[in-house]
Amino acid sequence: MPVLRDGSVLQTERLLLRQLTPADLDDMAALLGDPEVMRFYPRPKTRDEAMGWIEWNLRNYAEHGFGLWALVLREDGTFAGDCGLTVQQVEGEAFVEVGHHVRKDLWRRGLASEAAAACRDFAFDTAGVDRLIALIRPENVPSRGVAEKIGLMPWRETVRARLRHIVYALPGE
Repeated sequence: MPVLRDGSVLQTERLLLRQLTPADLDDMAALLGDPEVMRFYPRPKTRDEAMGWIEWNLRNYAEHGFGLWALVLREDGTFAGDCGLTVQQVEGEAFVEVGHHVRKDLWRRGLASEAAAACRDFAFDTAGVDRLIALIRPENVPSRGVAEKIGLMPWRETVRARLRHIVYALPGE
């Protein structure tokens, strides 16, 4: 995975995306522990689970060349969330998913769409992905909007953690 001079993996107009490290634990624990940010998950994550999340992504970087990356505001270096690519199983088949979490005080500024578009381009241009997906709960209207904004469309449905999900995909069949 190419790392740019400033330590980032990807850059957008307003964001740097860089690898997560154990030093991000406080920020990730606050993000993943926030009930509003995690409202479409079975539950918020504990601090230990947030560390597990970071460790999972470190393994993803090593194994796949991608994972969820820290989102950092270019203007002041503030941690804004995470966004990136992970391999997900859907009914026994492996797909690369684009996913994101943004701090709630930064919602509705287009940061998730901006980061997800950069990750979409990385998936196709650098990682050689054939089909990019996003697993989204039907009631998660903001994430559905992000998926559609970056060109993903509803493809099929699945159940994960006993919860119904729409599988958005690009390209679709």
